Amino acid sequence: MKQLPLADPGIPDHRSPARYLLWVARGQKATLAGGMAFGILWMGSQAFVPAILGRAIDEGIAGGDTERLLFWSSMLFAVGVLQALAGIMRHRFAVVNWLSGAYRTVQVVTRKSADLGATLPNLATGEVVSVGAGDLAYIGNVLEVSARFAGAVVAFVVVAVILLSSSTLLGLVVLIGVPVMLIALGPLLSPLHKRQIAHRESIGELNSLGSDIVGGLRVLRGIGGEESFSRRYRQESQTVRSAGVKVARIQSLLDAAQVFLPGIFIVIVVGLGAHVALRGELSAGTLVAFYGYATFLVMPLRTATETADKLMRGLVAARRVNRVLALTSEVIDPAEPVRLPDRGDLVDPVSGIRARDGLLTAIVSAEPDRAAVLADRLGRYDETSEVRYGGVTLASATRADLRARILVSDTGAQMFTGTLRQELDPDRRRTDDELMTAIRTASAEDVLVALTEGLDSEVEEKGRSFSGGQRQRLVLVRALLADPSVLVLVEPTSAVDAHTEARIAERLRDHRAGRSTVVLTSSPLLLDRVDEVIFVAAGRVVASGKHRDLLATEPQYRETVTRQTETELIDGVEVLA
Repeated sequence: MKQLPLADPGIPDHRSPARYLLWVARGQKATLAGGMAFGILWMGSQAFVPAILGRAIDEGIAGGDTERLLFWSSMLFAVGVLQALAGIMRHRFAVVNWLSGAYRTVQVVTRKSADLGATLPNLATGEVVSVGAGDLAYIGNVLEVSARFAGAVVAFVVVAVILLSSSTLLGLVVLIGVPVMLIALGPLLSPLHKRQIAHRESIGELNSLGSDIVGGLRVLRGIGGEESFSRRYRQESQTVRSAGVKVARIQSLLDAAQVFLPGIFIVIVVGLGAHVALRGELSAGTLVAFYGYATFLVMPLRTATETADKLMRGLVAARRVNRVLALTSEVIDPAEPVRLPDRGDLVDPVSGIRARDGLLTAIVSAEPDRAAVLADRLGRYDETSEVRYGGVTLASATRADLRARILVSDTGAQMFTGTLRQELDPDRRRTDDELMTAIRTASAEDVLVALTEGLDSEVEEKGRSFSGGQRQRLVLVRALLADPSVLVLVEPTSAVDAHTEARIAERLRDHRAGRSTVVLTSSPLLLDRVDEVIFVAAGRVVASGKHRDLLATEPQYRETVTRQTETELIDGVEVLA
């Protein structure tokens, strides 16, 4: 039994859609070869059935030879059993090939998404959704149909050889007629391919729009924009419908041609066979066999056109997968990386920020919208970052080493589906006591109490069942459980009330004792409990020291913090001085 997902999906070749499909096929060549072998045996055995029937009629019934009739009947039974067994194995290999190709695509896209990190939002959400929702299925279909296509080719050759040995005329009709029918279907494939591309593009745009609407539903309701976006979504839906109808028109013509052309071909072959039989050149059994061959050839023909159709769809899907794989991270690993130390000061020479080792440091920005920029620089999500940790430049270390040492948890952190335990501790490295300690630090006990199954309760997509403050505290729990050498928190308490914020501020120091923690905030409750406050204005450090000292000596700092306080008072929240 093949284990899925694969331990290592490999490095994909995304230079072109065809190269990607070939790369996927090479990665499972053993199961593809097995599927093709059983596909050939399955369809090849069917190709001999008309010949056996013809011999049974000629030698057993027309010749009055019971022994030969029993012999050919036994042969027909044996071929039927062989066909059934081969069909079972072919189907098993087909399923394995489909799953392997789909899983491999999911794995490389997921791995690429994780590698891109902050760069991934540069790609429309609909692009990524479409890959997971449909494109991987089309790639799997290409691999699944390969076994039947191999059988169709071999069956066609077998039938052609048998017909040539019986009648040169009919053999040539089959050899020439089947390729001609395939060529006749060719003009439909190119426009079908183009319309499929347009259809997939419109689906991706619709998915992106739907994701935007769902993500911003609360905002839309607040500004009364539901109708505007609803109208836009309906228009985009009609675009998808129109594109789908265009695909269906060509597809219906192709499906009709797959029935009509073989039907004409059968009429021609049977008519010629009857004409030859009337001249005494064919026996009754051979004529029956020829009719059986003509009917049987519909299957290889339909398989060939189905393969062409699925290959076109697979190329369209591979093109979308390649869009994701072709993206490059804004932060790349150095050619000769240096390992970061376990401890040290986090220093940004550009801004002058120095977060001293083992301390709880707060950074206050006079321009609140620049806090995220400072966090990105400290975590090296900015390629131009010159930040050093323990004297080693972050740019000289690998991203894996960097992320293991420095964790940035910002306001854009998301929650995912699954149990709360998996959400908070994805690697399952923490005990229940450690989980409860982090939950207490984030003052999230009330969230846990409200859940009927506690840590084993299911979390809805993006944590929609939680309030904004609950989600923020659970994200903080997750960051605390990661236990990095340096934890950078961006406005970790912006959505909670003052009393909860005070508890978090008090407990955070004890929880992170001896490890470096950097909090970007302008909340007085947090600032009053940190070891050092660094005030930044216009991208440069203006002052540093204790919160109360800075309030007394730095007017701009006092104005920045007071603005935060006034905002909270306006919202009706009591702020503790």
